[in-house]
Amino acid sequence: MIDLSQTAPAELRDMIREGRLVKPTAGMASGYAQANLAILKKEHAFDFLLFCQRNPKSCPLLDVTEIGSPVPKIAAPSSDIRTDIPKYRIYKYGDLVEEATDLTDYWEDDMVGFLIGCSFTFEHALLNNDISVRHIEEDCNVPMYKTNIPCIEAGIFHGDMVASMRPILQKDVVRAVQVTSRYPAVHGGPIHIGDPSVIGVQDVDQPDFGDAVTIREGEVPVFWACGVTPQAIAMETKPAIMITHAPGHMFITDIRDEALGI
Repeated sequence: MIDLSQTAPAELRDMIREGRLVKPTAGMASGYAQANLAILKKEHAFDFLLFCQRNPKSCPLLDVTEIGSPVPKIAAPSSDIRTDIPKYRIYKYGDLVEEATDLTDYWEDDMVGFLIGCSFTFEHALLNNDISVRHIEEDCNVPMYKTNIPCIEAGIFHGDMVASMRPILQKDVVRAVQVTSRYPAVHGGPIHIGDPSVIGVQDVDQPDFGDAVTIREGEVPVFWACGVTPQAIAMETKPAIMITHAPGHMFITDIRDEALGI
């Protein structure tokens, strides 16, 4: 059995492109950054770029493609964002209309792709500090929640932040903050620790995206800004078309984690 945590990014992308790997990518290609995806037509690309610049906590940009090009020249110049993600979501006028494993038939010559830093990247650092990552332990997707934290508007784009959650032992919370704060390009430190209702999460066992995970005695729910935020924004602002990754099904880049740390 292949150890996906030790498999090179290019090999994993080949497996994904060939349809041999269709699952959440947490724990894969340890030491390499993963990314969220948003694809928009040129008419909305500048507004979204501005939205990302104004909301770097939830939308830290790693790469932006040229108009009409599916190749992220900085993040993985040998890749194709139309085929190298396990599962995509297609939103039209704010409604999720379809999921797909290949975007070739959806791609248009005036589309622009945005790769946004993903918190899966800093999980390797958490594990190296003996801090468990529950969704990896339970082999499921990370739980993600719509919050009441407003993003800064830009052009047509507005709405609230999405946050991912990891249960952390009380004794490890400070260290988790220290470790993840070293990675501002992939969301950095937490946006909230403790009572979920403070940020508008009424039931931590019912995530809006991803899967619920076990929270054990002595653990605290810790929330990080999440790159699924653009999907919530798409549902709020309703562009004619917006294509994203399916939550948890990330783009695996050639960028080393260390290159994104401070």
